[in-house]
Amino acid sequence: MSQEDNSVELEEVQVRPEESDTAYSRAVRNSVDLISEFHPQDARKSFELRSASKEALRANISDRRSREASQGTLETLQIAIVADDKRRSKDEAIMREEKMKEQKEKGKAPLSKDEASHGGGDDELLKNFPISTGLTTAEAERALQQYGRNELPEKVTPKWYIFVSLLWQPMPVMIWIAAIVEIAIQNYIDMAILIAINLLNASLSYYETTKAGDAIAALKASLKPTASCMRNGVWIPDFDARLLVPGDLIELSAGSAVPADCMLNHGTIDTDESSMTGESLPVTLHEREMAKMGGTVARGETHATVVLTGKNTFFGKTASMLSESGGRSNLQKLLLKIMIILCCLAFVLVLAAFIYLLVTGQTLRDSASFAVVVIVASIPMAVEIVTTTTLAIGSKELSAFGAIVSRLAAIDDLAGLNMLCSDKTGTLTKNKMTIQPDAPCYEPNLNQMDLLKQAALAAKWESPPKDALDTLFLRCHLWFPEVKERLAEHVAQNPNLTQEEKDQWQNQEINVRLQDALADYESLAFMPFDPRVKRTENTIRVKSTGVIFKVTKGAPHIIQALDKDEGKGHKIHHKVTELGEDGIRAVAIAVSDPINDQWVLGAEEQNVNPVWRVTGMLTFLDPPRDDTKSTIAKSQAYGVPVRMITGDHLLIAKKTCRDLDMGNMDRPEWPHIQGPDHLPMLDAEGKPPADLVQNFGAYIKNADGFAQVFPEHKFLVVETFRQLGYKCGMTGDGVNDAPALKRADVGIAVAGATDAARAAADIVLTEEGLSTIVLGMEIARCIFARMKSFLTYRIAATLQLLSFFFIAVFVFNPADYAAHSSPPDGHEWPSFFSLPVIFLMIITLINDGTLISIGYDHAVPSKYPERWILPTLFIVSISLGAIACGSSLILLYFCLTSWDDNNLFQAIGIGGLHYGQITNCIFLKVAVSDILTLFSARTSHQFFFQRTPHKVLLIATGFALALSTTLALSWPHGTLDEVPVWGLGYDGQKIALWIWIYCFVVFIIQDCIKVGTWRILIKYNFFNVNNEVKSSFELEELASSRADLL
Repeated sequence: MSQEDNSVELEEVQVRPEESDTAYSRAVRNSVDLISEFHPQDARKSFELRSASKEALRANISDRRSREASQGTLETLQIAIVADDKRRSKDEAIMREEKMKEQKEKGKAPLSKDEASHGGGDDELLKNFPISTGLTTAEAERALQQYGRNELPEKVTPKWYIFVSLLWQPMPVMIWIAAIVEIAIQNYIDMAILIAINLLNASLSYYETTKAGDAIAALKASLKPTASCMRNGVWIPDFDARLLVPGDLIELSAGSAVPADCMLNHGTIDTDESSMTGESLPVTLHEREMAKMGGTVARGETHATVVLTGKNTFFGKTASMLSESGGRSNLQKLLLKIMIILCCLAFVLVLAAFIYLLVTGQTLRDSASFAVVVIVASIPMAVEIVTTTTLAIGSKELSAFGAIVSRLAAIDDLAGLNMLCSDKTGTLTKNKMTIQPDAPCYEPNLNQMDLLKQAALAAKWESPPKDALDTLFLRCHLWFPEVKERLAEHVAQNPNLTQEEKDQWQNQEINVRLQDALADYESLAFMPFDPRVKRTENTIRVKSTGVIFKVTKGAPHIIQALDKDEGKGHKIHHKVTELGEDGIRAVAIAVSDPINDQWVLGAEEQNVNPVWRVTGMLTFLDPPRDDTKSTIAKSQAYGVPVRMITGDHLLIAKKTCRDLDMGNMDRPEWPHIQGPDHLPMLDAEGKPPADLVQNFGAYIKNADGFAQVFPEHKFLVVETFRQLGYKCGMTGDGVNDAPALKRADVGIAVAGATDAARAAADIVLTEEGLSTIVLGMEIARCIFARMKSFLTYRIAATLQLLSFFFIAVFVFNPADYAAHSSPPDGHEWPSFFSLPVIFLMIITLINDGTLISIGYDHAVPSKYPERWILPTLFIVSISLGAIACGSSLILLYFCLTSWDDNNLFQAIGIGGLHYGQITNCIFLKVAVSDILTLFSARTSHQFFFQRTPHKVLLIATGFALALSTTLALSWPHGTLDEVPVWGLGYDGQKIALWIWIYCFVVFIIQDCIKVGTWRILIKYNFFNVNNEVKSSFELEELASSRADLL
């Protein structure tokens, strides 16, 4: 079949697809095959065209903003915006034609199979694609078998690669170096032990890493993508987007994600494709143009036909090129810094000790063997295992309370949150409006029901409502006043109905009455809600009379500007102010005079200048969520102030602020809500302005909230807080919140949020209410406390061992002590002290295995927002490690002098120790002291007895202590690495008991020193440990000096 014949067949099927499912399916299949062959190239060409028009678009935006600052009326601004959009569309069309012509002349335009009938390009390929009217279940199942599920091919890292990569991390590399040294000195047993330890550690890491990854994947899978799709002639609003197939009919509306590569059936929409192209400006698409999977609808509403799905989409074919490089999180950067510091310290100490031993006459073998000991002692092997496990456990804990974490490191960021910005409608409030009886009318012979009818005409009444406001008007009980009584009768007949089924029945009954009431009206052109214009508009034809008119609904101050009647405008302003003081919101409705003389039926572009008349306002309440006030109070008690950022009216925002006790209530001007007049704007390139903090920092920081703002204001308020030094969170639910959610350190999408908001967020709430946010803060701070305790311990333990061996090799020469006191085995005493490598590995394995249980430990959330302060971490660790190291050196001294007559061991009846027993004594001391140090580190600034450990931690530490004590007592007499060893339980000296008592006394001293260190740090706020941010006074001084400079 020729290309021309194929085109004719498609056109015939497009008109009557229902007559032959087979023919329609074949037409779709042929078109998909054709487009699949050329689509990726065309997609890149399409982006090239958009890039070429970028300067023109930015010029339009710049021009628009200059007019916005200079024009006096909102009506003028709206007309200018619409004019800009039209001019932009024309500019794009002209540039597209010129570009295609240029590429055609150069022979670069993608060509179809029949070059004579197609000029190439997306537009040409889509020109003959059949417009869908919806598939049947049978058609969809056949297409699903052919094209597969609508899922992107995930890059799955092979399990073996994960395991092998764990063997080449910084810490395992240190072990490999130690193993190589052991091979060089022909110590094959220790070499085998080191390799086994590395493999065992990698196995543990592999298990915890894959378990955490699987848990996150399972949680994210529960957030399955949805789309509004027609199947079997019925619209399914929450259809599983993974089951979409080519030929499906879907609906695209503001806030929804584009679920597949789909062709617009009619109209115009703006899509955000920044995740694919990096372009911050929305892309305008027209009829028969392709909306790409991975984009988000920013403005507009239309029906579309699915063309390509899954791996065949542009995003699927270029996912590897478009994948975002995941940078290191704050926690990963911290761990890397700690590892580098410890490794550098170990290198310096090893080198110094190695040179010292060689200079003092030790053999190369002995010196290298000691170097291996120090290297092994410096390796914090379980750092990444424990942190990953702790975060994964916290993520699972959050999911139990309805918070799904899509980015594991967001838990760490949530712990440090010290500013929370929040949208109002749908976030602080229920977004479940209740219509009020007060309905002021400004035209004669109208009542509330007439206004409700006009409001419904200004929406897409034939389709299910898309948002809370449409639900208010299209599912209002006034359409069916007896609905409550009928519902009660229906429930009596069907007592087992769920609440969802009750709501569904009620909505269906109301919708039947709504459709009957509006049966005489036909929608000719619908303009969906635009955040820039803040209103919807519909062009209506009365079927019975043929009269054509426009109707619009939106914010009162926007609709008021359309009507030239100044007296009416004053009335509206006064009424809105009166309503706002009581927290009641209003939507104004305006109807135009007939426009039959201006409207051209069938024309793609209309040149209409309607005469608007405001007919009245419908009033409603959007009450706060039941837990909002308590959530805000708890958040502020935790040092996280909440700032409202809303597009709603200033008076409504102030009333909400007062009702919820938001902001600084000590100020006389509270609530201090700022309007949009003095807020920053993005520059012509879509970037934040320079000197954002200097020019706007004090203004934004001092506000209790912001009202009547646009999406870019929300984005810039969040960005300003971040540049001020805050770790800023953002909660929201709409597409207008998505930019701010993505920019925030922690973006939180509330239950019922749009696809755009959920895609931009780090945490998605699945249950109603905001209390989960504060609960999440508590859980995150507990997780942070556990990780801080572990890192404090791990650094302290590493520093203790490094310092102990380094000092011991310089200070203590066992052979000299043997020469002085003449022990029976004096010939076995070496010229420097060291422990066998296997003893250190046993200590490391036992302790690190125990540390995994810290993820379950009891923790108390901090009163302050948490943040990683490396100097503080090392100071506290040094205080713990210094006591442990000093006590080990003291014990070593008494052990080496145990044969002296005036030695303490002689006085208490222990007597002299053989060198093998001294080795086991130090092994036991280090093992027990390490575990006790953990109990001190886990309580942070508190004493160890002020917080009860979790039973899992107690069992794990109890097992570790029992095992290390048993090994120290029962190790057979012999040598390891040419170092004598001897179990402490063979001579009945009870030295092990005395070491336990000694370790506990040292632990008490160690804990007191730690508490004292913390109190000094907190009292004098060293290193800004209390997480203070620059005061308002400092910011005002900064802004003032900046203004003087300018």
